[in-house]
Amino acid sequence: MLIDFFYSLRQARLPVSLKEFLTLLEGLKAGVIGPSVDEFYQFARLALVKDETLFDRFDRAFGAYFKGVEQIDLALELPEDWLRRTLEREFSDEQRAALEAMDWDELMDTLQKRLEEQQGRHEGGSKWIGTNGTSPFGHGGINPRGVRIGGPGKERSAVKVWERRAFKDYDDSAEIGTRGMQLALRRLRRFARQGAAEELDLDATIHRTAANAGLLDIQLVPERHNNVKLLLLMDVGGSMDEHVQRVEQLFTAARSEFKHLEFYYFHNCVYDFVWKHNRRRHAERTATWDLMRTYNKDYRLVFVGDATMSPYEILQPGGSVEYNNEEPGAEWLQRLVHHYPHCAWINPEPQGLWQYRQSIALVQQLIGPRMFPLTLSGLEGAMRLLSK
Repeated sequence: MLIDFFYSLRQARLPVSLKEFLTLLEGLKAGVIGPSVDEFYQFARLALVKDETLFDRFDRAFGAYFKGVEQIDLALELPEDWLRRTLEREFSDEQRAALEAMDWDELMDTLQKRLEEQQGRHEGGSKWIGTNGTSPFGHGGINPRGVRIGGPGKERSAVKVWERRAFKDYDDSAEIGTRGMQLALRRLRRFARQGAAEELDLDATIHRTAANAGLLDIQLVPERHNNVKLLLLMDVGGSMDEHVQRVEQLFTAARSEFKHLEFYYFHNCVYDFVWKHNRRRHAERTATWDLMRTYNKDYRLVFVGDATMSPYEILQPGGSVEYNNEEPGAEWLQRLVHHYPHCAWINPEPQGLWQYRQSIALVQQLIGPRMFPLTLSGLEGAMRLLSK
């Protein structure tokens, strides 16, 4: 079983060596962990992954291989009956249409009452905090507007999420499936010669040699570098999990094309802080005011996100799914657009779905005609806008 696991990591383009794999086997033989997938995950990542930028790739490969397993006998083959699937309840169109969305104040007041009254677990209901029902509180069911408490999202309409969420940094070394992204980004170029004179100036060398009666007179100039400064703000987690691969490709292309590149993360909408590393986002934050003071108007600002969220996250103070923000996201978006006159929004969500997302329409109203799809033509359009 572990041999197959080793090969699955190699197929996921993780640089796992035989020496590291043997270290893992020695630790298992010594009994350093118990028969738990969680313990095996921690130990395997410690033994096999040496670069934290590869943690996300390892997590996806591990999750795909051990999907649904809670315990594991490391001495035996993995039984197929340990692989489980969570059965999702199906709702008819009539049931969906009959549901009414609460407004913000009613939703918060009702949740407070449920927390005070509820005594046990519920499933499939329409009132209590539970799972697989039509209640606006819980997870796994449907409701046009609710508070997700634990569990995975389903309808993408939650106005609050009560759980500690661990996001992953985007991998900036992902292989690019097509060179088109790089070529599209190259439309945003403003070359300047910087550094020491170490590059051959062929035309000047020929001219000076001819003027010197044929004696070679080599002329050197500094190398040319793209002088454009780019500030990248990337949405991470939640609905963006579906777009990780394409965003990583874009991130890799940007890192290779722009010498002056700064990047930060946000979740769904920008508020009063952003962060550099998702694993340390609760401890190491950068205030958005400080961001604007640090990077002046010389920078081109590019948002990368699907803009898919509850409208409250944009319009409502306290509307963030993770904490009670004092000012609505709309205020911060307008400040950023005003501070950075050269800005664009790259949206990985298929453009044909934009008309069905109220939040996308709101973001477009706030930033103007600056949203482009994450396609080659969309990237080219964004680069043309930023180069003006």
